[in-house]
Amino acid sequence: MFDNFELEMIDTEGGPIRLRHGGSGPPLLLIHGHPRSHMTWGQVADLLSADFRIVCPDLPGFGRSYIPADDPESRFSSKRAKAAALVEVMKGLGHDTFFVAGHDRGSLVAFRMAMDHSDLVRKLITVDGLPVIEHLERADWKFARDWYHWFFFAQPEKPERAILADPMAWYSALRPDEMGREAYDELVSLIHDPAVVHGMIEDYRAGVRIDHRHDRDDRDAGRKVRCPMLCLWSLDDDLEQIYGDPIAIWKHWADDVGGFGIKSGHHVAEENPAALAAAFKAFLQKQFRSPLRQLPDRLKLA
Repeated sequence: MFDNFELEMIDTEGGPIRLRHGGSGPPLLLIHGHPRSHMTWGQVADLLSADFRIVCPDLPGFGRSYIPADDPESRFSSKRAKAAALVEVMKGLGHDTFFVAGHDRGSLVAFRMAMDHSDLVRKLITVDGLPVIEHLERADWKFARDWYHWFFFAQPEKPERAILADPMAWYSALRPDEMGREAYDELVSLIHDPAVVHGMIEDYRAGVRIDHRHDRDDRDAGRKVRCPMLCLWSLDDDLEQIYGDPIAIWKHWADDVGGFGIKSGHHVAEENPAALAAAFKAFLQKQFRSPLRQLPDRLKLA
């Protein structure tokens, strides 16, 4: 994975951010989710590097990037703070405008980046994600049953203690055959690191402390994503089952949005990288046509 990519640390105001970058073409920033690092994008990055300049960072609080300072409101772990740090990285690499795609928690950062830095983000892609406030306001018994960790992770101290007592039991779904051995070995090391576990949990605390307020402020002011947007979701995960049509929700936040489901479990960049890369390329190289999402499953990208 990451054939002919450079691995380096770039200093930002908050601290150093580890990343890989390579390829040629217009810049595309790929932002991972929980509990991954940038390594989750390896196969997708290789598939896209002939057409895009790929930048894959570890989010602050994840991987080997800096751990944001603690704060009663988790301000330094907010999606606003992380988006600003990654914008600093992109500018430092010489990319004044760029495409951005995020998965899971990374989709929240990508969305916040498109809202706060609309002059920089040319197109936005989210994978398996909605604005934080949509998750929280739509929470019901199904959300509590299947996504209880959102509220457990919001508690002080206990989540870190529970995870670090047996990290491999908590993250029992990790599979080296899907992730690749290098990514798997690194992630096993990361989930045993108390500082990284704390940083990842603070990302969730920020969601219920401050991120939803940023979303509410934008909604109350009528602000929306100004660039074209693509929403993707994993058909074998439960985003659509819990919330219904994700496109209908995103239309409250973006005027130019389409999307469809991809046959995969939650970690689609590892489980179906070819389909994900094809969806990214089709959207970024030309205007996305939403009727694709009406195709039967057997004709969707798979």
